Amino acid sequence: MTNSRSKTTLLLIGALWISVGGSLLSAAEKPTWPQWRGPERNGHVSGGVWPKDLGESHLVKRWRVELPPSYSGPVVSHDRVFVTYTRDKKFEGVRALDRKDGKETWKTEWEGAMTVAGLGTSMGSWIRATPTLAGDQLIVAGMPDLLVCLGAKSGAERWRADFHARYGTPLPELGFVCSPLVVKDGVYVQTADSFVKVDRKDGKSLWRCLVRKGKGSEKMSQGNYSSPDFAVINGRPQLLVADIDAIAGVEPSQGKVLWRRVLDSYDQGCILAPIVYGNGIFTSTRASRTGHYPLTYRNKQFTISDGWKNKLVVYMSSPLVIGDVAYLHLKNGRFACINLQDGKINWISNRPFGKYCSMVWHKDRILALTNDGQLLLLHADPTRFVLVDSRKISTAETWGHLAITGQHIYIRERNAIAAYEWK
Repeated sequence: MTNSRSKTTLLLIGALWISVGGSLLSAAEKPTWPQWRGPERNGHVSGGVWPKDLGESHLVKRWRVELPPSYSGPVVSHDRVFVTYTRDKKFEGVRALDRKDGKETWKTEWEGAMTVAGLGTSMGSWIRATPTLAGDQLIVAGMPDLLVCLGAKSGAERWRADFHARYGTPLPELGFVCSPLVVKDGVYVQTADSFVKVDRKDGKSLWRCLVRKGKGSEKMSQGNYSSPDFAVINGRPQLLVADIDAIAGVEPSQGKVLWRRVLDSYDQGCILAPIVYGNGIFTSTRASRTGHYPLTYRNKQFTISDGWKNKLVVYMSSPLVIGDVAYLHLKNGRFACINLQDGKINWISNRPFGKYCSMVWHKDRILALTNDGQLLLLHADPTRFVLVDSRKISTAETWGHLAITGQHIYIRERNAIAAYEWK
């Protein structure tokens, strides 16, 4: 079995991005990192040559800029790096920095911060979602269910969508954590206790589905903890969504729910974005553990069923799928590798590495950034855990997702961003 993203799906995704002037076009000339988890939203880095270690002679710091706090990952165009932040517990903003030296080219702010509640209080109340760069638009998810579209060249506001006011829903306990997905004319976000498509020209709602009443507190909703993705399964284009307790497939044009499967009744059950493997979904939750759920399509209807399951639990760190295996960072902090054909556990590392890590891969190497500032270079070996090298890259928290463009690496510390170059 092969991952269905690897051929037809990727061609279609590429065509959809190209049709809206997306960053995949410029990637052929100068690599970019336009969204959460990279150009194809799967952590894959296609270009560049990675060295054999992370020593200071091979991974050189080029610049570092101090910033107000954020958990968002950076996004990168052919000439700029875009970073979000929360200032003075009242304002949210974006700064555009020159890729060469980190100098600011523009800054835009708006009033819109909020104080988180529930399980997120220990992690601070600053902005969380990674923005999305689509052509000349930078689309930013602000904490109080606010989506703001800026001009990427100037930072001028194009439009905003206040979902809290639009739908009259309570603010989410952890804020707006969903990283926007752009496909053709639509911007897709998990917000207002639902899944929403807005027109990327003006931010007006085109449809809303998967509406639910979160448990939350008296004044706040439970919200969502995941981000959507796009895939083709059994020849049918669809949006993949994980809300609190279920995964679902949604038809892009009208918002029809094609299939839905409840997996977890915990308060923070489904955090991972669903991952396509073959004609099915690979995911992990605290209740259902790690598993694969085959999807069949007959008589114009999808049916989702149980495939294999194993004992592992992946919590917040998005897995990497390379061929027929997946590399995981588990809830207990250990790395693991599983066979996606049958769920067999190939190996588990003998020690933990942080509470969370963002991971990217290139050929037979994996670069992982833990939440406590450790940068790890792993060999993507399905037979054993191989830590090639490690380096303490920051003394601050590093929850933001890694960004890599060719030979350049961008690391968002809680109060800064640093640019490095492979040598």
